[in-house]
Amino acid sequence: MAQDTARQEPTAPAAPARALLPLILPALAVGVGAGLMFLLVSGLAEELQGALWQDLPDALGIGRYSVVWMLVVLTATGVLVGLVVWKAPGHAGPDPATLGLSAAPVRPAVLPGLLVAAMLTLAGGPSLGPENPVIMANAALAFWLGRRLLPRMPGALWPVLAEAATIGALFGTPVAAALVISEALAGRPVKGALWDNLFAPLAAGAAGAMTTALVARPTFDLGLPPLGRPHWGDLLAALVIASAAALPGLAAVYVFPYVHRAFSWLGHPLVALPVGGLVLGLLGALGGRLTLFKGLSEVAELARDPDGRPAGQFAAMAVVKLAALLVAASCGFRGGRIFPSVFIGAAFGLTAHALVPAVPPALGVAAGVLGMLMAVTRQGWVSLFTAAVLVSSPTILALLCVASLPAWLLVTGRPQMQLSTDGRAIR
Repeated sequence: MAQDTARQEPTAPAAPARALLPLILPALAVGVGAGLMFLLVSGLAEELQGALWQDLPDALGIGRYSVVWMLVVLTATGVLVGLVVWKAPGHAGPDPATLGLSAAPVRPAVLPGLLVAAMLTLAGGPSLGPENPVIMANAALAFWLGRRLLPRMPGALWPVLAEAATIGALFGTPVAAALVISEALAGRPVKGALWDNLFAPLAAGAAGAMTTALVARPTFDLGLPPLGRPHWGDLLAALVIASAAALPGLAAVYVFPYVHRAFSWLGHPLVALPVGGLVLGLLGALGGRLTLFKGLSEVAELARDPDGRPAGQFAAMAVVKLAALLVAASCGFRGGRIFPSVFIGAAFGLTAHALVPAVPPALGVAAGVLGMLMAVTRQGWVSLFTAAVLVSSPTILALLCVASLPAWLLVTGRPQMQLSTDGRAIR
């Protein structure tokens, strides 16, 4: 039987090298362009954030993160984004609640409004990240330019290259892009060997990652004390924390359609977004400034002193941030849900460390992020990779792999935090 199996012809033969070589230059070009787009959007948003939250309140003599200023800035952000969504061509893209990491190309005329709305969202404080709008912009530009400059290339290739390139730029490594693309390919009928299908996206992801690495040198490492030799107690902690973190994530996923429906009932973006901004300002006043923004810089600040806060404070920040993510993703702000979920998972993991000091903070953070991302995205590889890169500790990877199994049993077959165009949760 084994010999017969070994003699079987592969169902999809590998592509010859001459079929892959022409893909290299287009993939590299898309990768560099996507990385520059990410850096441009992030850089402009950071400059605007500094003006809104530092320069302007200092000039007015108002506390930078006072309750009044949070309410003013977040409500005003809702008004500005609402104006863009209302008046810009294409209304700044589709409803962000219906978008994941993959994006169908939109008309180039939609991109100015989309990018302005995304930068206002990133700067103004709503709890969303840059991934979804930047991927959409890069996919649209790659598709539009690619079809005109290289019409013989398959049109469906350009959005895949843009997605891989943007993910590589966001995470600073092409490994994340390869994992996302391979997970997407698992659900599609594909021809050829896996690495043939990953060849061009991996090249694009590498170019995007190198572009951001050379210009901005991003890092996800939180600088937590590395985990030493693991013990049975560490394995138990990883299993419990990852599964426990998935539960509030699942609760938010089930509530998501109802929150989205409530904001949709308001009817007009110039009503829904300011109301959403006001609610986010109230949540920010409740949770503090670390619960604002996309959460990546804030989670690094949170992790600098894992023993500096009581468990109740970590837990409160996790709950507030989760509520802020629900509101921001439902009312129409343009942004993604991965980076805020990282903050929520990390705060949950630090809660576990504060309750049980024997749980290493690195293990608590990684396991919490793993469970939360699995619940929100239902993408195992992305969740596992993101949790692992936050903690520079090779020994933690085996623990996370084991912890991912019960967490996956909790989330598989459940909805994810993404809606179909009719407002129903996507499973």
